[in-house]
Amino acid sequence: MYDPRSMKAEDFIDDQEIQQSLAYAEAHKADRELIDSILDKARLRKGLSHREASVLLACELEDKNQEICALAEQIKKDFYGNRIVLFAPLYLSNYCVNGCLYCPYHAKNKHIARKKLTQDEIRAEVIALQDMGHKRLALETGEDPVNNPLEYVLESIHTIYSIKHKNGAIRRVNVNIAATTVENYRRLKEAGIGTYILFQETYHKQSYERLHPTGPKSNYAYHTEAHDRAMQGGIDDVGLGVLFGLELYRYEFCGLLMHAEHLEAVFGVGPHTISVPRVCPADDIDPDSFDNGISDDIFAKIVACIRIAVPYTGMIISTRESQKVRERVLHLGISQISGGSRTSVGGYVQEEKPEENSAQFDVSDHRTLDEVVRWLMEMDYVPSFCTACYREGRTGDRFMSLCKSGQIQNCCLPNALMTLKEYLEDYASPATRAVGEKIIAANIPEVTNPRARELLVQRLQKITQGERDFRF
Repeated sequence: MYDPRSMKAEDFIDDQEIQQSLAYAEAHKADRELIDSILDKARLRKGLSHREASVLLACELEDKNQEICALAEQIKKDFYGNRIVLFAPLYLSNYCVNGCLYCPYHAKNKHIARKKLTQDEIRAEVIALQDMGHKRLALETGEDPVNNPLEYVLESIHTIYSIKHKNGAIRRVNVNIAATTVENYRRLKEAGIGTYILFQETYHKQSYERLHPTGPKSNYAYHTEAHDRAMQGGIDDVGLGVLFGLELYRYEFCGLLMHAEHLEAVFGVGPHTISVPRVCPADDIDPDSFDNGISDDIFAKIVACIRIAVPYTGMIISTRESQKVRERVLHLGISQISGGSRTSVGGYVQEEKPEENSAQFDVSDHRTLDEVVRWLMEMDYVPSFCTACYREGRTGDRFMSLCKSGQIQNCCLPNALMTLKEYLEDYASPATRAVGEKIIAANIPEVTNPRARELLVQRLQKITQGERDFRF
């Protein structure tokens, strides 16, 4: 039986509940009265249930779909303004013992180049990322208890935080590693991680087991319950995600929202982020071999419906997607994007030769971070390198309460503008700096608190004079 408060995966991701919700959505996809009532509820900015959101996703009425997109855009503005947070992935190792059929790291792939960074190589990668202007990283490794033990990850986090190069510093390290124990999550928390991210890949249990035939990841329940153990271990912020294309997208969408509801019901805090990757080309992986690929139109609607259903949650899109696709979904709900990314092990220091490929997937957006920053600003977004909430202890329920009330806006815009000013002073090209100064000037009046606006102006001037790392 479906029970969002249960700690058992098959209770809070109940297949029968998903099937019933999808059947309900299909039966009511043209029910204008019901759709209007769901949209009215969504306008309260309190979110929707998985069943209500599934109705919106199934809706085929063109005028209502336009309303859905317009509402998603407005909710995005209400919660996140025009800010877009930037980050980069850092691949530490691609050694892996799992047999995941959709990932080139799978153990049977004998022609991918296996690599693991030493601490000295990690230092070189981090300096390269700092020299781009990055302040926030997402650590990635394959699952291999011999080559990638937790001790290696903890040592790597310590190394990353210790590096201060010129004006550079990594201020937040998010971690995307395999499901582990409460005790290990506690150790990650003590190491100072930001968000613990783990993608479910697919919520369909039978498909999950077929796609994960061997290795520790083949245990559906242990993987699905990992976020619970992370929060029991003291990690306040966790990130969800599915790999769209592995299973029917409506099923994944419903399961994803049920997982968010479970975290809210048990811990009082929903997911800090939701990621929306799609299956894409990679070494030994052909996305056409999976039958459930989705179009750009469906992808955009998924983003819009997630934004409406969980308005408080950050949404992430990576360089898996092209510039065109990323541009399309930014206003529909995305609040974080990667820039200047490399998905190979050691790829920031040295470009790999084709025969040495160690990448997890092919990057579709090959622009530099500077080009991505300028592109965002030319669309009137404020690129943000802010990590203030994490470093001020505004995480978990403290962050969510501020976000849901709208009070977080009093911190976010000034922090975003100050970190953008740092970027412009230290890393930007002349063309990007010229655009950025205009963006900052245009957004200062948007800080409505007079005292905060006065402090912001003072601190922007101090950044020009060489001071760094201010935060509200």
